[in-house]
Amino acid sequence: MIETEVKQKSFYENVVEYIDQASDHVNAPQGIIEQIKACNSVYKFNFPVKIDGDVQVMEGYRVQHSHHKTPTKGGIRFSMDVNQDEVMALASLMTFKCAIVDVPFGGAKGGIKVDPRAHKIDDIEKITRRYTAELVKKGFIGPGIDVPAPDMGTGGREMAWILDTYQALRPDEINNYGCVTGKPVSQGGIRGRVEATGLGVFYGVREACSYEDDMSRLGMSVGLEGKSVIVQGLGNVGYYAAKFFMEAGAKITGVAEYNGGVYNPEGIDIIKLKEHQMASGSLKGFADTEFVEHSLDLLEFDCDILIPAAIESVINGENASRIKAKIIGEAANGPVTADGQAILVDMGKMIIPDLFLNAGGVTVSYFEWLKNLSHVRFGRMQKRFEAGAYEKLLETTERLTDKTVPAAEKEIITRGPDEIDLVYSGLEETMISAYGQIRKIRHEREGVNDLRTAAFICAIEKLVESYNLMGIFP
Repeated sequence: MIETEVKQKSFYENVVEYIDQASDHVNAPQGIIEQIKACNSVYKFNFPVKIDGDVQVMEGYRVQHSHHKTPTKGGIRFSMDVNQDEVMALASLMTFKCAIVDVPFGGAKGGIKVDPRAHKIDDIEKITRRYTAELVKKGFIGPGIDVPAPDMGTGGREMAWILDTYQALRPDEINNYGCVTGKPVSQGGIRGRVEATGLGVFYGVREACSYEDDMSRLGMSVGLEGKSVIVQGLGNVGYYAAKFFMEAGAKITGVAEYNGGVYNPEGIDIIKLKEHQMASGSLKGFADTEFVEHSLDLLEFDCDILIPAAIESVINGENASRIKAKIIGEAANGPVTADGQAILVDMGKMIIPDLFLNAGGVTVSYFEWLKNLSHVRFGRMQKRFEAGAYEKLLETTERLTDKTVPAAEKEIITRGPDEIDLVYSGLEETMISAYGQIRKIRHEREGVNDLRTAAFICAIEKLVESYNLMGIFP
C-alpha cells in the first residue's frame, strides 16, 4: 500500500476556503463572489540595491485585492518568508477587515523578501526607499491610490522613509502626508497608532467575554478579571495586547517568542518581561519563570485565553486537538488553518477571527489618513471649548448643590479630549459595534456555528452591497 502525504493548504487557499464557506450563507450571484475572491492587481518585482559594495537583487511585492473602494490599504512586511501567496492572502484579509469595521478602503498588502535583523539600518533605508520608488513609478502608492502601513519587520521609521521618498518624487501633491500611515507623530502620524492593533485585540476579546450566555457555554465567568492568558509573540501587537489584558486584571501565564518562551501559572509582569527581552535579546532567564525551549509548545499549555500574535498557520490539523484554551483570539493574520478551525469548533472552542480582532491597526490608520487629509490635529478645535463647557456645568452644579468638587477630580471632569482620547474612544466604539454585528449573525443565521464564518458573511454582504451600488453588476 502506497502512503500519500496530505498537502497542507497554502495561506491564500485557506482564505479562499473561508470565503467559500461563508458565501453559502449569502444571497448573491456567484459572479460577485468570484470578483470578491479575486486579487485585482498583483505586482511582483525585483530591484537592485548596493550593500557593502555589492549589488543585491531584492524581491518585492504589492497586491491590491479590491478596488471596490479606494484607496486600497495594507501594511508592508520585511521577512524572508514573504512570497506572493502570503501577500495575496494578507491583501484579501485586509479587504474583509475594512468592510467589517466600516473603514472605506479596499484591501492591499506589500512585502520585501529580506531579513531586517541581518542588515544595517543604512541598508534597510536604501531598500525601503528603492522599494517606494518602484511603487511610485508603477502608480501603486498615493493618498488616493494605495496607502501602506507598518507590518511585521517594519515600523514608524520605515514609514517615515516612505513618506520622504514619496514627497521627493511627488512634491506638488498637497495631501502627500496621506500616502502612508503608521508614521511618527512628528511626521504626520497619530497618537495611539503604535498600540492600536494590540488595543483593538484587547477591546475585541473583552467584548466577547461580556456576554453571559456565551461565557456560560464555555464554562467561564463574564469579564477578564482573573482569566489566564498565553500570548505567542512579544512584538508590537502581542506586547500591547498582553499589557492591556494585565491592566484589566487578567493573568499573563505564558509568553512565546521565536527563540523560546516563558511560563508561570501565577502570572508574569509583561512590562518587566519586555524590558528583560530588550536588554538580553531573549526571554530566557526572566525571574520566577520556567523557560520553554520549543516555544510553540506553549500554545498547548492550559489557559483560558490564547492569543497567537506572530505568524500564520501555527494552529493546524496536527496540533489543534491539543489546544486547551477555551478562547483563541487571533491577533496575528491567519494563525489558525481551516482544518485546525474545524477541530477547534468541534471541541466547542471560541475562535475570535483575525479579520475582526486585529482590525485595530487599520481603524486607527484610517483616523491618521483622515487627519492628514484634513491637515488638522484631532482635538485641536474642540478641546478648549468642551473643557470650558464642562467647567460651566460643574460650576452650576456646585452652586445649586452648595458642594465643592475636589480640585483633582475637577481637573479630570473638565478636561477636554486630546487626540489620543478621541483615537481610543473611536477604536473602542468600532470594535464593540463590529463584534455586535458578527455575534448577531452567528446567533441568528441558520447553520452558522462559528464567529469566523459570521465575520466573513458580515464582510461579504457589505462588499456585495458596495458592488451593487457601483452599478458594476446591474
